[in-house]
Formats: sequence, structure tokens, C-alpha cells
Amino acid sequence: MQSIKFYRDRVAINVLAKDIDNARAIYDAAEGHAVIGVLSAQFENVAQGVTEVKRWIAQVPSISVGLGAGDPAQFYKAAMIAAATGAAHVNQTFTGCGFAAGALAQAQHPHTHINALVSPTGDVGTVQISTGELSAAGDKALVSCDSAVNMMLDMGAHAAKFFPMGGERSLPELKALAESAARNGMTLIEPTGGIDLENFGIILQTCLQAGVARVMPHVYTSIIDPQSGETRPEDIKTLLEIIKSIV
Repeated sequence: MQSIKFYRDRVAINVLAKDIDNARAIYDAAEGHAVIGVLSAQFENVAQGVTEVKRWIAQVPSISVGLGAGDPAQFYKAAMIAAATGAAHVNQTFTGCGFAAGALAQAQHPHTHINALVSPTGDVGTVQISTGELSAAGDKALVSCDSAVNMMLDMGAHAAKFFPMGGERSLPELKALAESAARNGMTLIEPTGGIDLENFGIILQTCLQAGVARVMPHVYTSIIDPQSGETRPEDIKTLLEIIKSIV
């Protein structure tokens, strides 16, 4: 059974890897406090994804099945790959998290963490929940953070994924969502998009100070070497140092 190893039961990072060797190097650099993303968008079908994710799971203790840049069209593929493999974590749209929860329950994988993607609106205390394959292209559905969090919990999600962060400019909205998560019994929040070595600390601190039990920032392209395509283990070590200085 895969699991997520949170530093002091508070923080883990979600990062990408070029290949299994890179994944192992990253996981070791994070002292195990990392979840390695494998994107469903790269697979032609569920079966192909299941085969590849099982290969990674055999060698990496904590795998996250991702959508791929928050692509809502990948919700079904990601859910089915996670259900067939028992990955530690799966990314979902707001509208797809209930489907993923059902698929995982049917497959008897109750320990897989499920997030639900919501987006900033520019209005502190409100998030966009129309992040699904069809709803994202239609009229925006904007609800209070409290309503969004409780609906996620109703559908079986464990975490609110806040995407795209846009660096520090979304901090007030992230704080409001994290406070809502803490207030309503959601134990995990996942800020995503525009996070780098410079703003990682303030983003993490904002979530923790809001009172949410656990935080899993997603740090992707900013720590990937553009020449090799590998995530830099030295950057992972820097992120871990920041985590240790805050938690």
C-alpha cells in the first residue's frame, strides 16, 4: 500500500520526475516527504497508464496520478489509473472527485488521497468550482469557500487543490480557502501553479498559519532543468530546508 510521508505530519511536496531514476533521486533528496507525479495526459488510454504507473509504484514509494496542467479532459483516465494501481494520490477536477472516490472505493483503495481542483476568482472567500471538462468552458460557477469545501467532503475528496496560484498574488484567496478547510474539517490543501523556490516559503507559511492540518504544494516547472528535463534534486533539498525552517 502506498502512502504519503508528511514532514512532522504537516507538509509534503508534489513534484514531477523525468523517469524512475530521477524519481528515486528526488524522493531521497526529500527524505521521503515527496509525492512523485505521473501525468495521465501522456497516456493514450487507461491500460497504458496502469502498466506504466505500476512500473513506477514498484520502485517509488509514493506516486501521484496527475491530470497534466489541470486538463479536465483527463479526469476519467486519472481516476481509473489510480483505482487500478492504488497510487498514493490522485488529482481531480471538482466535478470529477466524486467519480474518483467511487472508483477507488470499488477497487478497495481507501487510502488514496483525492484532491478536487478549484480556481481563484479575484474575490477573497470565493472560488470557482466549474473546473470539469464541460463546466470549465461554460458559465463560471462561483461559490463561497465554505460551500466548496463541504461539497468536496460530501463527494469523498480529501483536499482542495487551488490552481493556478499565480505566485504570491493569490495569497489572500489561498488563505481564505485554507481557513475554510480548517474550519470545516478538511485536513489537506494543495496550492498549485506558479510556485518556485522564492515564493514557496510564504505560500507554505500562509497555509499553515491558516490552521489547516496538512499542506502539499505542487512545485513543477520551476525546478525542472530545461536541458535535461529532470527535476533537480538540489532544488528538492532546498525546498526541504525551507519546510524544516517553517514547520
